[in-house]
Amino acid sequence: MKNRHSYGILLLALLLSGGVSAKVNNYVGGYANLGEWSMLPSGSKYTGSLGVAGGVGFVYELRAGETYSPTRFLFDVGVGAWGGMTSFLQTVDMTATLPNQEDLQHQRFDYVYELRGRQDRYNNIAAQVPLMIGVQHRRFYMLVGAKLNASFWTKTQTMAVLNTYGDYTRYGYGIFRNMREYQFFENKAVQGGVKTSLNLDVDLSFEIGGRIGGVVTDAVGYDVPKNRLEYRLAAFVDYGLFDLHNQGTKQMLETPSLYDIDPASPDYIYESESMIRPDRLVMNDIMSTTNFAAAVKNLMVGIKFTVLFQLPEPGQCVICRDAYGSSVRRSGVRRRGVKYEE
Repeated sequence: MKNRHSYGILLLALLLSGGVSAKVNNYVGGYANLGEWSMLPSGSKYTGSLGVAGGVGFVYELRAGETYSPTRFLFDVGVGAWGGMTSFLQTVDMTATLPNQEDLQHQRFDYVYELRGRQDRYNNIAAQVPLMIGVQHRRFYMLVGAKLNASFWTKTQTMAVLNTYGDYTRYGYGIFRNMREYQFFENKAVQGGVKTSLNLDVDLSFEIGGRIGGVVTDAVGYDVPKNRLEYRLAAFVDYGLFDLHNQGTKQMLETPSLYDIDPASPDYIYESESMIRPDRLVMNDIMSTTNFAAAVKNLMVGIKFTVLFQLPEPGQCVICRDAYGSSVRRSGVRRRGVKYEE
């Protein structure tokens, strides 16, 4: 039992001695990053998106370690914002057909929509709160942690090349294209977009890099140059832990139910695009469609530049020490064999 108490006292003494010799510094600064942004669908026939994103923010950093050691423990917390654009590139053409319609001459036919080169783009702006821990050894440093992402503005943009034509094949004729009076169009650029939202996300983050510029030294003392301003350059990876999207219920393309141009109004027929008007022909963004993916995860890979300014260190209080000495002298306490009396 005595041995256990002895070991406990010894461990406590070692911890206290370490705490006395430890050095703590505080830094504040800012950062900017730029990288590739992707959304990765799982359980899906579609591949991930490709894009670009960048962000800025403020950071507070605490460094702690032994006074004479070049290695420091790092704790970082901050607040920032980032924005980006990423696109799902769909290479598979798609068609939608309105069967058994009646044309201007009262002939039966199938009206066909054909989409080529579809692209679903997502633009996003989000607030971010990073919480990181790590280590710094001379110029090298490494951080791991988590970043909370809260999107507050997200907009979709869907683009494609549209062809429409009349398929009379099963009614005894052929295929008729590029006839504006029938609203058969060729290579018509169409697009649509709506505001949407992305779910709250937490990214697992890893950052590795080094200090650039300045002097790095293990020496201490008042005559040793100190770098109050530091610059760091690093590579980072952020990977989302949660699902960004909600399961959708929409179709990729919503079309009019009938071919309903008016043969009694020639001006309307020749100049209208009623069959492809945005309020009648709607391309829904791909993440809002049925069975797009089981989950969609966030991924960002890039470079980060950080500027840190060291906050002033608390100095020794000479006045406090003199006041303490005066109070000791007034109390009549013996110091170094001399008794001070009032």
